[in-house]
Amino acid sequence: MSKIDKYRVKQGEKISLKDFDTDDKSLFKNFAKEEGKSKLLELNEELEYLQELMFAEGKQKVLIVLQATDTGGKDGTIRHVFEGVNPAGVRVAPFKKPTEEELAHDYLWRIHKQTPRSGEIVIFNRSHYESVLVERVKNIAPKKVWSKRYKHIKDFEKLLTDEGTTILKFYLHISKDEQKARLQERLDRPEKNWKFNPGDLEDRKLWDEYQAAFEDMLNKTSTNNAPWYIIPANRKWYRNLIISTVIIETLKSLNMQFPPAPEGIKDIVVE
Repeated sequence: MSKIDKYRVKQGEKISLKDFDTDDKSLFKNFAKEEGKSKLLELNEELEYLQELMFAEGKQKVLIVLQATDTGGKDGTIRHVFEGVNPAGVRVAPFKKPTEEELAHDYLWRIHKQTPRSGEIVIFNRSHYESVLVERVKNIAPKKVWSKRYKHIKDFEKLLTDEGTTILKFYLHISKDEQKARLQERLDRPEKNWKFNPGDLEDRKLWDEYQAAFEDMLNKTSTNNAPWYIIPANRKWYRNLIISTVIIETLKSLNMQFPPAPEGIKDIVVE
């Protein structure tokens, strides 16, 4: 068993988020911030190689789901973990407020269109899980509607994995105090003012309700085929190291191979 499995929510396991330390750094406990950043550069190179291999082989499909409370670090994770990868084989799909066309369909319609094709890694920045988070907490959908969606989502992800997609889901776990500091930083630093949304303060008042919704999401939708990982995310460098490690271990387990070279290539000399 990998050490990283300490962050994996096992199928059928009942977890409580209060039992997960947002400041944990136990797998790299001897690292300071700068050492963590240096280690990430090594992992970036390894991930770049594996992603190029995956793209060249053209057989595997990988879906990475990122969910977090406001300021949880989804954008930063994407920027740092995937630095240097070939953009031809990696795509980010952000899910914001649904359009009128999307609202005219079932809630998974816009999601399915963004799933990865062979040879591609797709990163969901927010995802289909908004339908059991925001819609639940803000009473956009009644309980009789959103409560059915846990099964819908598990069935949808089972379809994807049965058809050859590897799914990794990461919940970026920060504390309420850390969120406060990050929101204040967006106000204090002019270059980050654009990221501040006054609506985030209203969501912050619903912290406990969101934590309960995230907890149910993790307990009800972490499966063997599409597991959730609870990532301690107060320390950004540690968050990046853990997520990179999970992705790299998963890609290695796929036993990918470069396609064979064209016949006669050994006899070719470039003049």
